[in-house]
Amino acid sequence: MAYYLRRTWVLCVVLISGIGSISAQTNDSLLSNASLEQCVQYALMHQPVIQQSLIDESITETIIKDKLSDWYPQLNFAYLFQHNFQLQKVVFQGNTIKLGTDNTSAMQVTLHQNLFNRDVLLASKTKDDVRTQVKQVTTGTKIEIAAATAKAFYDVLTTLQQIKATDEDIVRLERSLKDAYSRYTVGIADKTDYKRATIALNNANALRKSNNAALEAKMEYLKSLMGYPVSGDLTITYDSLKMENELFVDTVAKAAYSNRVEYQLLATKRKLQEANLRYNKWSYLPDVSLNGAYNLNFQDNSFSKLYGQAFPNSYAGLNISVPIFQGGKRKYNIRQQEWELKRMDWDMVKLQQNISTEYAQAMALYKSNLAAFVALKENVELAKEVYDVIELQYKSGVKTYLEVVAAETDLRTAKINYYDALNRLLSSKIDVQKAMGALIF
Repeated sequence: MAYYLRRTWVLCVVLISGIGSISAQTNDSLLSNASLEQCVQYALMHQPVIQQSLIDESITETIIKDKLSDWYPQLNFAYLFQHNFQLQKVVFQGNTIKLGTDNTSAMQVTLHQNLFNRDVLLASKTKDDVRTQVKQVTTGTKIEIAAATAKAFYDVLTTLQQIKATDEDIVRLERSLKDAYSRYTVGIADKTDYKRATIALNNANALRKSNNAALEAKMEYLKSLMGYPVSGDLTITYDSLKMENELFVDTVAKAAYSNRVEYQLLATKRKLQEANLRYNKWSYLPDVSLNGAYNLNFQDNSFSKLYGQAFPNSYAGLNISVPIFQGGKRKYNIRQQEWELKRMDWDMVKLQQNISTEYAQAMALYKSNLAAFVALKENVELAKEVYDVIELQYKSGVKTYLEVVAAETDLRTAKINYYDALNRLLSSKIDVQKAMGALIF
C-alpha cells in the first residue's frame, strides 16, 4: 500500500511540474511593454514564414549531403539462397547428366567508387553557393517581416497617440461644457454655447470609439506579423525623444546595389547558372569509376552440408563510359544554358534600374513627409497657443463660444494630422532604409 501511495505522489509531482513548465513556457512567449526592437526580434523568432525558411535551410543542407555522399565508396552486400526442385539435364554420350546441385547459395560484397561523374562534381562545386542562396532567401524574408512589423508598430503607435489626444480633447470639452452650462444658468450666455459644447463632446466621444475599434484591428495585425499568440496581451512602449531623434536619414546617400539582398540573391543565382553551363559542357567527358566484388558460392545437394565448403571468386575493374553521339542533344543543352546566362545578365541590369527607381521614389516620399511633419508639428504648437488665448478671451467675455469651438477643432485636427504625418514619415524612413539595403538581419 505504501508503495502505491509513493507512486501516486510521484505522479502528482510530475504532473504539477509539467503544468508549471507549460505555464512558464507560455509566459516566456509573451512580451510586456514591448519596444519596437523587441517586437521586431520577436517576429524574427516566431513568425511562421521565417521558421519555414529556416526549415528550408535544413532541408537544403540534407540534400547537399545526399548529393555529396555519391563521392564516398558505395559498399553493398547481397545474399542468395536457391533450392532447385528440378535440375536442368543434358544428354552426353548416351547418358543423362544433371547440371548443378539441388541447393545453391551465394554471398556477394561489392564496392563502387566514382572517379569522375559530372552529377557528383556539380554538387561538389556548387554546395557553397546553394547554401548561400537559401540563406539569402531567409535574409530577404526577415527583411520583409521586419519592415512590415515596424510599419505596423508605428501604425498602432499613431492610433494610440490619436486616442491620447482625443482623451485630452474630451477633458477640455467636458470642462468647457460645464463652464458653458454654468454661464447659461446664471444668464451670462444663452443655451447655444453649451449645446455646441455638447455636440463637440459627442463628436469627440464618437471619434474615440472609432479609434479604439481601429486600434484593436491594428493590434491584431501587428500580432499576426510577429507570430504572437492570439490570446496573448501585447502592450507596446516607446520613447518619444528617441523616436524623434531617429526620424532622420542621410538624404544625399546613394543606393548601393550590392547591399540589397535581392541583388545578392540574383548574383548567387548567376553563379549557379554558370555552374549549370559547365555541367552541360562536362557531358562530353566520360564517366569513370572503380568496381570490385568478392563472392562466396555454395553448392550441395544436401542442405545441411550446403555451407560446408565455399567456392570464392573476386574481381576488380575500371569502368569508363564514353558518350560518342547523342543526336546533337549536348550541343543544344549547352546553347540553352548560354542563353539562360545572357538573360540573367539582363535581369541584373533590370534589377539595378528597379533599385534606383525604388530608392528615388522612397527618398522623394520621405522628403515630402519630412517637410509635412515639420510644418504640422509647428501647427500643433500654434493651435495650442491660439486655443489657450481664445479660451481666456471667452472667459473674459471678449470672444464668443463659437470661436472657442473653432479653435478647439483646429487643435484636434492639428494633432491628428501631426500623428498621421509622423506615421507616414516613420514608414517612409523604413522604405528608404530598405531601398538602400540598410536593413540587415
